[in-house]
Amino acid sequence: MKPTKVIIIGAPRSGTNMLRDVLADLEGVATWPCDEINYIWRHSNVREPTDEFPADLAAPRAADYIRKQFDWVSRRYGAHTVVEKTCANSLRVPFVDAVVPEAKYIFIYRDGLDVVGSAVKRWKAELDIPYLARKARFVPLSDLPFYASRYLWNRVYRVISREERLAFWGPQFKGLDEALANHSLPEVCALQWQRCVELSEAAFSRMPEGKVARVSYEAFVNKPETELRRIADELGLTFGPDALGDAVKGVSPRSVGKGRDALDEDTAAAITSLVGDTLQRYGYA
Repeated sequence: MKPTKVIIIGAPRSGTNMLRDVLADLEGVATWPCDEINYIWRHSNVREPTDEFPADLAAPRAADYIRKQFDWVSRRYGAHTVVEKTCANSLRVPFVDAVVPEAKYIFIYRDGLDVVGSAVKRWKAELDIPYLARKARFVPLSDLPFYASRYLWNRVYRVISREERLAFWGPQFKGLDEALANHSLPEVCALQWQRCVELSEAAFSRMPEGKVARVSYEAFVNKPETELRRIADELGLTFGPDALGDAVKGVSPRSVGKGRDALDEDTAAAITSLVGDTLQRYGYA
């Protein structure tokens, strides 16, 4: 029997890790033993210049490979449900849905200013070898040389960059190079957040009812059991009466507003001017 597939979609720093870990704590639910599997999603399309894959890139070879990885997780952990989270998928939901048309989705979104304040730190982060090693296990062997060269350049760029930032981080959206050339790093993070949210929303607006559950980060961390129960009900997922409460015991609202607080007034104003329409659409401006 094939596992139920639940795919979490969200921009970076929007609570996707938290939500994945909560779900994976439920009995019969499993995920990969690493942060993301973008390497798997990009297999057979590894040289595409961005993460914005159209649905027609879901050729049989690519789709078969990805689907086998879901089956591997199910067998490895004896799971009836496999939950997956890769932030770059927010740029290519139609491609993902072409690969796993039976999948159900959770779309989590967060205040864009909070996201920016958090994302800037990741663009400047130092090397984390254990984190990298966990992800490297899932790089297809044929793709290793490509990713090794990209990773080396990314780390070298951080050393030589006047901003002490990576050459790239997070979902690679169309226009990223131009954005880096013409905007400050916080503004680039804002544009990255906007592109992820807007493309996801456009794709989900065309899906039938019962396939997508939406939740804001702020609502989830303030009422985690209530929101998790609602999500499970909307997607037709069934768990024991006490399971949901146990799964969310570690969820806390303490990070709400931290990203905003890390931005000075001028930076926050510039970001609001740049992506204000999207902030307003989701109730953050």
